[in-house]
Order: sequence, then structure tokens, then C-alpha cells
Amino acid sequence: MTADAPPRPPAVAAGPLPPVNRRPLRRRRLVRAARQAAAILVTLFMGVPVYLITLSAFSTRAELNRFPKALWPRGVSAGTMRAFLGSTGVVPSFVNSIEVGLTTLLVSLLIGAPAGYAIARYAFRGHDAYQVFLLVTRSLPVVVLSIPLATMFLRLGIYDSVVAVALVHAALALPTTVLITASVFISVPAELEEAALIFGGTRFAAFRKVVLPLSIPGVAASSIFTFVLSWNEVLAAAILTLNNRTLPAQVLTSLPYSPIEYRFAGGFAMVVPSLLFILIMRRYLTNMWGATIR
Repeated sequence: MTADAPPRPPAVAAGPLPPVNRRPLRRRRLVRAARQAAAILVTLFMGVPVYLITLSAFSTRAELNRFPKALWPRGVSAGTMRAFLGSTGVVPSFVNSIEVGLTTLLVSLLIGAPAGYAIARYAFRGHDAYQVFLLVTRSLPVVVLSIPLATMFLRLGIYDSVVAVALVHAALALPTTVLITASVFISVPAELEEAALIFGGTRFAAFRKVVLPLSIPGVAASSIFTFVLSWNEVLAAAILTLNNRTLPAQVLTSLPYSPIEYRFAGGFAMVVPSLLFILIMRRYLTNMWGATIR
């Protein structure tokens, strides 16, 4: 052994390892199992009614009148849905609902996204009071807005039109759209916009090319809320229309005179478009780690 060689560490006597504390691991497993059980219960709570409506919409009349009803389809038939879609006013009201939902979505984003950006980036007089005002406006019952707006629409000549219903739905959705987009724009670092301005971009170009792409998940979440709210809203649509009703208003006004199969088919027809829109927008949502949900 040379003088330049490093000294060897002292030998450690072999002995039994200390016992491993498995309580944190067990606690973690219990928490994970509780979360999974809660997720399953919430899914069942929300999914079972949709399944029962779907099952009833594609069942024969004999199966609908059977009691107790089977939880598994026995006699599958598309006759109920064909009869529903062939009823007077159903297809036009379906088209009206699509037009109202898309118009509401467009108006809400065109007005709500810039307003949310202004709340997130600028400090102006009445900043906090404006947010409180949005919450108060959102808490108003729809009938409070519908009756005065119906009077105004009659004077303007747009009563009983898709535009009138879309404007009311946009008024209902705008407070939430503004607050959701504002919270999303706050999470985007302002330094990225400043870098775009330094390299010669305008404020609008920085918003369009930097802020907006990074805030797509929040905009998608706001779009889902707006479309579903417009699609499911029935009171304002029933007050503001007579001949151009949306699908929920058409089904609601027909329920007292409709057979039971019509009611289940109407419920199924009102659920499917919302689910399809959510599935389409789902690809733009991200989870908290930034990975795209597939």
C-alpha cells in the first residue's frame, strides 16, 4: 500500500436492519382507495340517470310499461326515437338550439375574453367592485332578466327569434366567462408578453400569439360551461319565443300532452349534444401538470 493511496473506510459490522415503518405507505394506499371510491360513486351518481334515460329511449312500449323495469335492455327499438324526431316542431327546435348555443358561445367569448384579460392585466378604478358586480349579476334569477328583455325585444322587433334567446343566454353566461378567463390569464406570466413587445409585437399580437395559446384550456372550460348552460336553459327560451322555440322549451311545453316514450326520447335528445360538445372540447383541457387529456 503506497503513501498516496486514500485511506480505506472502517469496516462496519453487519447487523439486522431496522424495521421499516409501513404506516405512511398504508395511509397513502387508504387515501388512494378512498379517492377512487369517491370518484366511482360520483360517476355512478351522474351516469346512472343518463343510462336509464338512454335505455328507456331505445326500449319498446311494452318494456317501458313493464314493472319492475330491467336494468339490461331486452327489447331494443328505435321506434321511440323515430316517433320523437318525427313529431311536429322537434327538428326545427333542435336546429334552433344549435344556433342559439353556438351564437351564445361566440358572443360570450368575443366579449368575455377581452374583459377577462383587462381584469387580469390592468389595475383600474373599481377593479374589485366590478368583479363583485359580475357575481351579483350571475346570481340574479333568469326570470328577472327575461321579462324586461321580452318587453324590450317586442319593441325592437326581435321577439320570438334565435337572436333574442342567444342574447339572453349570453347575458347569463358572460359573468362566469369573464371570471374564468381572468383567472386563466392571470396564470400566464406577464414577462412573455413583455418579451413579445420588446421584439416589435403589438399588444394585440402579444395577446393573440402568446397569451391566447397558453390559455386555451381555460377558454375551453369556459366554452363548455357556456354551451351547456345555453343548451339546457328553458325558462328564458319559453318566455321569449312562441314559434321558434329551442329543444328544451319545445319538450317542456309538450310534456303535459305527450306519452311517456316521448318524454324519455326528449330527455335523451337533450343530453346527447351536450355530451358530444364536451367530448370535442375535452382534448383542449389540461390537467394540473400540463399534460393533455386524451
